[in-house]
Amino acid sequence: MFTRTFPSIKTKTLAVKLTALGERIVRSGHPWIFSDSIEKINKEGNAGDVVVIFSHSKNKPIGVGLYDPDSLIRIKMVHNEGGAKLNSDFFFDKISKAYALRTELFETKTDGYRLLFGENDGFPGFIADVYADVLVVKLYSAIWYPYLEEILNQLIALTDCTTVILRLSRKLQVASLHNFIDGDVLYGTLKNETIKFVEHGVTFSANVIKGHKTGYFLDHRENRKRVGELSKGKTVLDVFSYAGGFSIHALANNAKEVTSVDISQQALELASKNAKLNKTTGTHHTICGDAFVILKQLISEGKKYNVVVIDPPSFAKSQKEVAMAIKKYAQLAQLGAALTTHGGMLVLASCSSRVLPEEFYEIVEDALKSQSRKFTSLLKTGHDIDHPVTFPEGGYLKCGYYKILN
Repeated sequence: MFTRTFPSIKTKTLAVKLTALGERIVRSGHPWIFSDSIEKINKEGNAGDVVVIFSHSKNKPIGVGLYDPDSLIRIKMVHNEGGAKLNSDFFFDKISKAYALRTELFETKTDGYRLLFGENDGFPGFIADVYADVLVVKLYSAIWYPYLEEILNQLIALTDCTTVILRLSRKLQVASLHNFIDGDVLYGTLKNETIKFVEHGVTFSANVIKGHKTGYFLDHRENRKRVGELSKGKTVLDVFSYAGGFSIHALANNAKEVTSVDISQQALELASKNAKLNKTTGTHHTICGDAFVILKQLISEGKKYNVVVIDPPSFAKSQKEVAMAIKKYAQLAQLGAALTTHGGMLVLASCSSRVLPEEFYEIVEDALKSQSRKFTSLLKTGHDIDHPVTFPEGGYLKCGYYKILN
């Protein structure tokens, strides 16, 4: 039962014609229409108003979106082929298709997953993550408020979740629209804001009220499993560890010794707690501080590890930060290689969408060559299956596995 009454928000339908470029974007299936692509609109719109886009040539609908007056991406597309009515059946169809994409994951020992991945699942600015029996929805745009109750009803019915938490982007938190606040319990009860869930048989916890994003980073799941399998009997260094995703998988797979490095003491404390949720035999160390400084210190101490994982936060949140991000990735590759034993594994990742995969891998490999390190590139991966990528900007995660030979 919902714990609050949802606002009744009346939406209207807007008729729009786009520039030639905008029309090509719609026909290509891309979900973003910027304000400068709007050639004609029949009336001013509010957040969540339905936008029907008409073609120039035949004056027939070619797509439907939601209007967002507070964003340069003025229209978020939800349907790119002809017209559509945004009713219960429409949302049910989209949610069911998203669920079907994840069925392979459900067959593993996993109950923490992303059910709706924003634009990639046809819900621009709408994230829905499941942690055991708790559903956490994060909104990045006010366009979803008019449809929130209907969508939540369908998500609850599909997942059998007993609790629903609402998380809001900083922009929406500041706006304080319709009395929604970040961390609202919209459905059921929440006895403890820290929820235990399972990822390929390994137990973790997510703080669904105060944690980053929805409480955890689910996109690296398959990479964490793979690193765990590589870590049996090994020494492991997990840099930018946050809550210990790679660290805990390594420990659960009987790594000899794991060191987690993060700038947040709170995150490291959570990593230690996550380790205790599992049967482990190895030693777990934590080091709090700036990763670049700590890596240099470890090198000066002559430390070496069989497996080194470096998974930094996004270094390029805007285009002007890309050049600096490239320098940081190169530096991390050099530092990581210096800490990897001969024959060891160096795993490097990037979540900066503005740095393309081929560019990232070239940066890493050039950095390794600059140190005269011989290496073999064993594997390059992206998102797990609950993070499908359906348009170019929708993909951000890159992860490379390098065996250091000398």
